[in-house]
Amino acid sequence: MRSRMASKFLDKPYILWSVLFIIAPLIMVIYYAFTDTSGSFSLNSIKAIPEYTSTILLSVLYGVAATAICFAVGYPFAYFLSKTKAKTRGMMALLIMLPMWMNFLIRTYSWMTILGDTGIINSVLNFFGIGSLKLINTGGAVILGMVYNFLPYMILPIYSVISKIDNSLIEAAQDLGSSKSQIFGKVIFPLSIPGILSGITMVFVPCVSTFYITQKLGGGQVVLIGDIIETQFQSANNYNLGASLSFVLMILILICLGVMNYMGAEDDSQGGVII
Repeated sequence: MRSRMASKFLDKPYILWSVLFIIAPLIMVIYYAFTDTSGSFSLNSIKAIPEYTSTILLSVLYGVAATAICFAVGYPFAYFLSKTKAKTRGMMALLIMLPMWMNFLIRTYSWMTILGDTGIINSVLNFFGIGSLKLINTGGAVILGMVYNFLPYMILPIYSVISKIDNSLIEAAQDLGSSKSQIFGKVIFPLSIPGILSGITMVFVPCVSTFYITQKLGGGQVVLIGDIIETQFQSANNYNLGASLSFVLMILILICLGVMNYMGAEDDSQGGVII
């Protein structure tokens, strides 16, 4: 009887947390998106969304670019990490997670120091007489900031899945005469797809919605949808338009999550996908 009562109350804190910090904010976003400043039902904010279509597409483009770079860098690293000795693996995993222990703002500020006109890179270039380069306040700097901040979210899920692949499957492929490239293409890569999908989702979603990276490394030259939303809430005090843009962004993210889960549905038993 006591165990039944305990099991009934075990999920109550989670339900309360979900209501307060997930469901309630979503309801507030939807409310402000479909009302005006007086609180009356209105579609004016929704009708204004097409004006920001180019910004939304640019945000998606930057998100795709940063995610592609994270995958290109993260997958080989995760594969190499899974093949190292246990002691070395633990140290390398610690080095991957170590920057995540620092504040997000500090990590971004550090790149301002590195890429600035009088930063470390340009100081070295000037020392050798090459001359300064325009590194800060560019699209490349924004993508670099995204890759640096979110790369661990690509590496860790892929590493987790690859490290759990049964080694007997690889040995069976070797016994059947498969080359290293065939083993990778027909055994390792297909089995690592759940980790890839998780990594893509965990990188793409924050890249699309980020605003602090663009403000500090883009210097106002690169404006993404997160910047517009932040401006509407902080400076313009236009909660209705900010909420409507947030609503569109939320739909884009849900579509992304849905696609990733659909693509990984067949491999869900491998431990992969998000929702």
